[in-house]
Amino acid sequence: MIHQPIIIKNISLAFPHKTCFEGFSKQIYYGSRIALIGKNGSGKSTLLKIIQGLVEPSSGLIHIPQNITFGYVPQVINDHNDLSGGQRLNAVLTTALSQDPNVLCLDEPTNHLDAKNRTSLMRMLNAFDGTLIVVSHDVELLRTCVDEIWHIDDGVISCFIGHYDDYLREQHSRLENKIKQLEGLEKAQKKAKFAIQDEQKRATGSVRINAQENDRVLKGAMKEKGSKTVGKNTGKLNKLKESIDTQRKDLRLPEVIKPKFSLATILSGKKLLVTVTGGSCGYKNPVLKNIHLSIGSQEHVAIMGDNSSGKSTLIKAVQGDASVTRSGEWVVPKQREIGYLGQHYDTLPAESTVFEVIQNHVTNWTNAGIRRHLNDFLFRKNEEVMAKVKTLSGGEKARLSLALIAAQTPRLLLLDEITNNIDLETREHIIEVLKEYPGAIMVISHDQDFLNRISIDTTYIIREGTLHQIL
Repeated sequence: MIHQPIIIKNISLAFPHKTCFEGFSKQIYYGSRIALIGKNGSGKSTLLKIIQGLVEPSSGLIHIPQNITFGYVPQVINDHNDLSGGQRLNAVLTTALSQDPNVLCLDEPTNHLDAKNRTSLMRMLNAFDGTLIVVSHDVELLRTCVDEIWHIDDGVISCFIGHYDDYLREQHSRLENKIKQLEGLEKAQKKAKFAIQDEQKRATGSVRINAQENDRVLKGAMKEKGSKTVGKNTGKLNKLKESIDTQRKDLRLPEVIKPKFSLATILSGKKLLVTVTGGSCGYKNPVLKNIHLSIGSQEHVAIMGDNSSGKSTLIKAVQGDASVTRSGEWVVPKQREIGYLGQHYDTLPAESTVFEVIQNHVTNWTNAGIRRHLNDFLFRKNEEVMAKVKTLSGGEKARLSLALIAAQTPRLLLLDEITNNIDLETREHIIEVLKEYPGAIMVISHDQDFLNRISIDTTYIIREGTLHQIL
């Protein structure tokens, strides 16, 4: 059933410690297909609830017509704990659709879904003829299922009508313009600085011309006038610098991680780092059999397959996890040469500070060296560096994990669904670091765009307990 517009009028969302957004007005018409994007903690999930009338905004009004029926799937599904992630989503989504909604609201629906379930979900979303509002960082979903982007950033919700790739092109164009403006500001600052320096020299020189060497009165006057001129011009320069700094801050260029890796020597890409021949792995019984796998020293390998097919078990077997039983021929690096990152970043010590995490792994670094390294990974303020791991957001844990990998770089990096539960900005940070990573990578992921961006060389898929290379 076609619904009347949802009217959002001047709403704000604020908490004691931060303001997520304010002064937002919009109308949602029937058939709209909207994606809510932004950093973790920016207010996306709460906005989705506000639109449904489940949560009141801090200020402003929202009018929900009586002829609207919402179908809602939250990000955290507490029911059906005996089911897999895909099965839980299907169960809750089936319940939501059984109400015959004309507005479907989904919060990060592709988290924890394997390739088959992702494809099924997107097919269903494209067939849904009502209004779709979805919180997502999934690039494939954003490209195929929505045509309007609401981006929450720095207290403002910016709306873009069009496809996601068009949105990216516009963002790129805006970034280029910002960089040009910044370059112009820096040139203006240098020019002003040189002009003031020239003026100071002229002021001091003109007084000197009239000053006799033995005339103390004139020499004192010269010094006093020169000091006043210097003080006046320094004030001008400081005001100009303040103005330029404010404008630079307003430009808000996205921060970029430029990692420096510690791995000094890299073996040739042709040298095999991992070789498994006729292998099997599992627990009481084998989960995978007849494994034939090889990874070169700089090769990027993807492992795909349905949920519960044995992907994580294979990663654990390569890692030498004591809980996994192996048989066959396994040639793998020593444990200290293997790094691991999972989707929850739970290998980080919860009670340690950001500084201590790095300090405990590179004991020969100076405090200043640790601070410089953390600065490269955007931990800059003292409160950020001294924050305990347990207080960090998912994105901050991801950056700290990457900083640790760069500080003590393993020859083989194992990644298990690390793009789940993170925002698009953190996802971009991860991609940029992995593109520069000098060792071998073995990654479990259903995110095809992510795999393409980090340049996968070889892909394996698990079917019915057997590993197959995709040619």
